[in-house]
Amino acid sequence: MYKVMIIDDEPIIVEGISKSIAWEKWNCRVVATANDGLEGKRLIEEHRPHMIFLDICMPELDGLGMIAAVKSQFADMEISILTGFRDFDYAQEAIRLGVTRYLLKPSNMSELEEAISAMCGNLKNKGISGEETEEQTQDKEEQENASGSFIVKNAMKYIEENYNHKLTLSEVAEKNICQSMAFK
Repeated sequence: MYKVMIIDDEPIIVEGISKSIAWEKWNCRVVATANDGLEGKRLIEEHRPHMIFLDICMPELDGLGMIAAVKSQFADMEISILTGFRDFDYAQEAIRLGVTRYLLKPSNMSELEEAISAMCGNLKNKGISGEETEEQTQDKEEQENASGSFIVKNAMKYIEENYNHKLTLSEVAEKNICQSMAFK
């Protein structure tokens, strides 16, 4: 089954999405939920979900910063944003980061189901079935450990240290490029 994670600082949203959607219809199951960005990031690394629904504005680490961090580690992960922010700049940044859908709160059930369907379709197109053999799991762990490069680790450190400041992906990239050049 595809593993799903829901990250939002509003517990009622997390509960609603977790329990009101017939996940098995798409061969999915919710493996974890979180109410802030840092907890979400930790649980993503632990559970390695195939799909994530998350908010942009959350305590500890905002959604866009989290996407930038996890997409570098888990490139095939499908992400849909569910937010109250109607700001075009947020939507633009989300698109640059490769999100599947940008849904505005309150979203109706058909919008959520369309996003799930799109994410499942994208995963299937990538050859990801949701069923993994033990060998595939070990291969993925080795690849993900190898992707924990100096730049990725420093990007995460920088984001975590500066979570109160709204970061753009370009700010994180610029900071890490300068740091990596200093060590060459």
